[in-house]
Amino acid sequence: MRVVVLGAGVIGVTTAWALSRAGHEVTVLERQHAPAQETSFANGGQLSVSHAEPWANPQAPWQILKWLGIEDAPLLWRMRADAAQWSWGCRFLLECLPHRTRRNTQSLLALGLYSRNALAEIRDELGFDYHQLQRGILRFYTDPTEFERARRGAVLLCEQGAEQQVKSAEECLHIEPALANSRDPIVGGTFTANDESGDARLFSEALTRACQQRGVQFNFGAQAKNLERHQDCIVAVKTIDGERFTADAFVVALGCQSAPMLNSLGLRFPIYPLKGYSASVSIPAGTMAPFVSLTDEAHKLVFSRLGDTLRVAGTAEFTGFDLGLNHARCAALIRRTRQIFPSLDGLNEIEYWAGLRPATPGNVPLIGGTQIPNLWLNSGHGTLGWTLACGSAKLLAQMMTGMKPEIDQSPYRAKSGG
Repeated sequence: MRVVVLGAGVIGVTTAWALSRAGHEVTVLERQHAPAQETSFANGGQLSVSHAEPWANPQAPWQILKWLGIEDAPLLWRMRADAAQWSWGCRFLLECLPHRTRRNTQSLLALGLYSRNALAEIRDELGFDYHQLQRGILRFYTDPTEFERARRGAVLLCEQGAEQQVKSAEECLHIEPALANSRDPIVGGTFTANDESGDARLFSEALTRACQQRGVQFNFGAQAKNLERHQDCIVAVKTIDGERFTADAFVVALGCQSAPMLNSLGLRFPIYPLKGYSASVSIPAGTMAPFVSLTDEAHKLVFSRLGDTLRVAGTAEFTGFDLGLNHARCAALIRRTRQIFPSLDGLNEIEYWAGLRPATPGNVPLIGGTQIPNLWLNSGHGTLGWTLACGSAKLLAQMMTGMKPEIDQSPYRAKSGG
């Protein structure tokens, strides 16, 4: 089968790999000059399978209200005259109900565990380096009340298949000694030894080369304009330069641009941009900086060592498709980093970045067919795109090939309101 994949972020590239491995002839269209230049470019670097609780949880509405109007808040909802934002927001509130949060957590855990194994298969087969570290992920707390809540939550998550271990403050410092000098003392944490970290952009670049060696055709600088429909099927995709690509099947893996592309066909999917920020800090030799990937739950930040760079990333800003850097939010990243790691106080080689995560209200991605028989979707991964990429791609390839999926695909089926 000839397949055109729209998008070459980590989701699009892994999709191309999985489809090629399944025996299909694959062409990828990407508007940028190289793979992983947008949402996958400078994300937090975590493959956080066991930290799968979605943003939509029972505490979220009160946190959003508390943080309204605070420019450097971990989660900031900017009210806009945007029907899509308000529709998404209403669905988000519905997903905050306890039973829906439990269901979504279970779905994310199942796909995350599957994705971890799929990534390991690729790593074992190809053996390339993407600054991967398999040292686990430590989620630390500086507030005793939040730590106690996390302790109780870890028990529930473990019952659902997570691998979280509750750790005392002393145990946290043993796992990551760089936390010992924190100006905001660590009171405890939860640790998942099997979670990982790595650079999603480097991974995507290396996997693109591996795909090309298999005959996958990548067309960079080719921005899809529209999908041409004839009767019940898509027959071609047309670019803004007038090129036309025909195929037997089409996969939309355009991140936040997936919804606008599908809207033009009358298909409505609840995918909305969730803006995140990162700072990449160069680490001179001998500087006390973490090697274990960390999550600062109170500030919704992650810290990942990527070679000689510390990637600090996080926060969520609902502000449409705006990609501008907010200086208050950038400053908050570094202020907290220097508070936790005083040895980084004098470092000024910092690169800031912002990207738009394609989020569904419950953070569960949409993977599978649409109402148009040969049109498929792989999008909506929110903050877990890197974590879920390899498993999502493998699952979609099984669906498209007609194989029985290795995990239950029903939680991820792409359901349109159109």
